[in-house]
Amino acid sequence: MIADFEDFCTWVFVIVDDIWQQIAPRFKRPGPAPLCSDSELITMALIGEARGLDSEREMLAFWREHQDLFPHIPSQSRFNRRRRNLWLAFNHIRRTLLQLLDLTYEPFCIIDSLPVPVMQFYLVPSSPAASRWKAVGARFGKVSSRKEVIFGYKLHLLITLKGLILDFELAPANISDLQVGVELLRGHTQRVVIGDKGYVSASAAAELWDKRRIRLLAMRRHNQKMQHPPSLKRFLARWRALIETVNKQLAEQFHIERNRAHSFWGLATRLYTKLTAHTLLFYINRVLGKHDLLSIKALAYPQLA
Repeated sequence: MIADFEDFCTWVFVIVDDIWQQIAPRFKRPGPAPLCSDSELITMALIGEARGLDSEREMLAFWREHQDLFPHIPSQSRFNRRRRNLWLAFNHIRRTLLQLLDLTYEPFCIIDSLPVPVMQFYLVPSSPAASRWKAVGARFGKVSSRKEVIFGYKLHLLITLKGLILDFELAPANISDLQVGVELLRGHTQRVVIGDKGYVSASAAAELWDKRRIRLLAMRRHNQKMQHPPSLKRFLARWRALIETVNKQLAEQFHIERNRAHSFWGLATRLYTKLTAHTLLFYINRVLGKHDLLSIKALAYPQLA
């Protein structure tokens, strides 16, 4: 039972610290131990992202109001540097939580993508930052569902029918969902994967079935001769609505479409933190016996929503 914000912080810290003790030897560094431990820093970052505090200045200001929970708050520059140095640790924690959830082998999944712009597209021609982003793969790309153009990347997600993010891949925005989706699915086997019209491809579906035993079920375009039976259409539409819920969480609660990073390293660190925070909240919900995806936001705001 989580009754208040202090309870929530305690839950998160205990979970993070238990996992950190297992992986800490991989992240050894010289010098004395900092006053703010790595477990505490990771916990503050995860809770901050869960509450939508993706600005480090706002996040640290928030934690200075809760120094009864975390007495030693690093400076902004030190917090930024240490979080970036721990970027792979966040993903280790996410993957450990996936194993604990024991939902990684569920046969039915959904695949989709989210836009991750790194700067406003109309600023690209005149901004010196554009060349730095282009050097690390940022490109112009269309977001068909919104009829807009972005400069940056797309985050491709593989999600269970319970709303758990199993896997992801960040790719330049100009690469098609189908191309990245097939690459992402090559790391999996024996699944039924639901996708939207952007994943329609008989050859890709045949390849995934022959090589990985993955059945790719894409919603058909209206002009295709072969249409799905009405019962299958209803099934696909029902589960497509689930990913809209997850996408809304990532966009509105975790601000995954708003870039505050100045480098690809910083962007990757923030994405790992946000996706790990989402998995962590999902894990706590399951431990508490809750299964409603909408309760993920309330979980980060006990008594403070």
